[in-house]
Amino acid sequence: MKKAKTKPTQVSVSSYLDAITDPERRNDCDTLVELMSRITKSDPVMWGPSIVGFSSYHYKYASGHEGDSCLLGFASRKPDISVYVVSGFEGVQPILDELGKYKAAKGCLYIRRLSDINLAALEELLVHSVTETRKLYP
Repeated sequence: MKKAKTKPTQVSVSSYLDAITDPERRNDCDTLVELMSRITKSDPVMWGPSIVGFSSYHYKYASGHEGDSCLLGFASRKPDISVYVVSGFEGVQPILDELGKYKAAKGCLYIRRLSDINLAALEELLVHSVTETRKLYP
């Protein structure tokens, strides 16, 4: 069985954030840390070299594959900030309609800057993801 590549590490979240040289991007990441910490009621932990993750859950698929992942997370990538939501986007179209400027893939939002989006809608989406994930993987 494959081992998960992305796991919690001992790397300091502060050192990861301190390495972000663009002041607006750094401020956006600080805002996400505050928001996700409040929603999950947990401190951030680095998952692998580049994902700031919050809380965790254990999953097991019908195939037998299982592992652990962060409940919410984000990564500062070159063009965008990737925001990871576990539950995906099923049933949240009304929230997405209010979100603003973003791109999406399965379980991931790509946001250029937080000023492009409605933070209240993002918070609602993140709360939805946490709630649905906790129902699915108690």
